[in-house]
Amino acid sequence: MTDANAPDSKGADYKGPQRVFSGMQPTNGLHLGNYLGALQKFVALQETFECIYCVVDLHAITTGPDPKELANRCREVAAAYLAAGVDPKRSTIFIQSAVREHTELAWIFNCVARMGWVERMTQFKDKAGKHSERMSVGLFDYPVLQAADILLYKATHVPVGEDQKQHLELSRDIAQKFNTDHDAPGFFPLPEPLIQGPGARIMSLRDGTKKMSKSDPSDMTRINLTDDADAILSKIKKATTDPLPVPENAEGLKGRAEVENLVGIFAAVTERSVDDVLTEFGGKGFGVFKPALAETLAAKLSPIAAEMRRLTADTAALDAILKDGAEKAHAVAAPIMAEVRDVVGLWRA
Repeated sequence: MTDANAPDSKGADYKGPQRVFSGMQPTNGLHLGNYLGALQKFVALQETFECIYCVVDLHAITTGPDPKELANRCREVAAAYLAAGVDPKRSTIFIQSAVREHTELAWIFNCVARMGWVERMTQFKDKAGKHSERMSVGLFDYPVLQAADILLYKATHVPVGEDQKQHLELSRDIAQKFNTDHDAPGFFPLPEPLIQGPGARIMSLRDGTKKMSKSDPSDMTRINLTDDADAILSKIKKATTDPLPVPENAEGLKGRAEVENLVGIFAAVTERSVDDVLTEFGGKGFGVFKPALAETLAAKLSPIAAEMRRLTADTAALDAILKDGAEKAHAVAAPIMAEVRDVVGLWRA
């Protein structure tokens, strides 16, 4: 941090519990990148951390989703959490807007964060393009709400992709400055990123330099969580590669972005190392590798898709899980927010 107003202290005095927080937007259609880049990791983190996972609907409204569809999209993402293996008895799963303290803390953090910090966020520049003056204040301020999401629970660790590391750094800067400005060393932790192994960033099946995305107009660029085995096989067979065989070591992946992506997907979905996958398939053609990858993906994703359909068909049961999760989240957030009000000096009877 080079800003003149940046705090100097490290905020290393935090002594609270080790806790993970993460959230996903209620997007229209989850894909393999969401699963390997987030959901699979969420499940694994339950083994070692107290985990809080939410569906961030307040972030979603910065881009103007259809109000008639938003609630059901939230349910679909929550169903994906559960179908992937996040256990609501071990982890907390809820909808962001159900815990009002998120927005209260975001306003307090608006009074801590510096304009220069937020203006440097590259994601806003990417989304706004040449039309930044037409964008909502909410889209600009999105990273501050993200910091509030994390720090409302005093989360110490956040699973992130490379494209989110800058936002996490902002969260750390806000926590640090809050602690310094209010003479409250260690009040908020400085959350650490968790970037774990293959699958942290899944790329397009047609262009290995672009991230897999639901917004790509071609459905052939991604594997949707709801794709059946035939669709998966068709997409993998048509995925871009090159005339050379699968390399025998990781050095051979350099300059072959599409091949590196497919090998990384195989490693991530089987929870093996890239080297292990290359030991098995090195020197073989893609006529062998691609069907094996498609079969592996179908075996992994088909049960998840079936469970998502079952969960979303019973809205009342799914909503009951989310209501319980919101109550658990509020039980953590409310006392922390009360402490924040006292530290800031806000009135209360």
